[in-house]
Amino acid sequence: MDDQVFEALAALAHRESGIKLAREKKLMVQSRLRHRLRALNLDAFSDYSDHVLSDHGANERRFMISALTTNVSHFFREAQHFDLMSDRLMPEFKRRAAQGERIRIWSAGCSNGQEAYSIAMHLLSQEPTLATADLRILGTDIDPRVIEFARVGQYSSAQLKGVSPENIEQFTSANEGDENLRTINENLKAMVSFQELNLLSDWPMRFPFDAIFCRNVVIYFDQPTQERLWPRFSRALARDGLFFLGHSERILAPSKFDLKSVGPTAYLNRAHSFKTQQ
Repeated sequence: MDDQVFEALAALAHRESGIKLAREKKLMVQSRLRHRLRALNLDAFSDYSDHVLSDHGANERRFMISALTTNVSHFFREAQHFDLMSDRLMPEFKRRAAQGERIRIWSAGCSNGQEAYSIAMHLLSQEPTLATADLRILGTDIDPRVIEFARVGQYSSAQLKGVSPENIEQFTSANEGDENLRTINENLKAMVSFQELNLLSDWPMRFPFDAIFCRNVVIYFDQPTQERLWPRFSRALARDGLFFLGHSERILAPSKFDLKSVGPTAYLNRAHSFKTQQ
């Protein structure tokens, strides 16, 4: 892959997904896209670049972004965020559950689904009555492969590291034919839905979220892209909703976006109204 082809593909990746690919990532890009050349029966990266940049290569851009996306996730990663959510929001969740009112949580950049299922496990462990509440957790990711993986909800023993034995027993079932695999139970799956979504595109959500987890996602975006996303996340939150980032991510001057820091990489929404996303 020559520099000109790399720059063209990097610019396309940035336009399509916000991912910023520095020049030193060229070997990584070359390695991850090689299988796409084989899938399309192309001989050179220049041919691939010509194809994916053309009008008839629009669908291939999804596969390109999927190949370039890093999908690393764990159950109960940065557990202090789950505790903060419970401390601040559980009284309101109990009240709404008793009144039959909706509770909505978004895992943005959900990868293989561990974060969304962790949220569900944590809430039900803290308050079992939420199992019958109007509680829904949305997991979204730009990569269609991980969305399908999350919907299946089947994880190896290594992937389940971090889940307590009690939660494994309560919320997963042994997989027939492979003792190394366990599947998320249907009652937990019913609380969680997974959809493909590009954060740079329109957001179709019609109701505000009580909490949004977008952890270890924006670290791959440049500063201007991050600055465009902060107000969108703020507008997607209910009043006093919580917004969580990854441990190495920060919002500079959060008050500009009606957000208030309430802990390490945790922010409280101070805006008064939800606005549909565009």
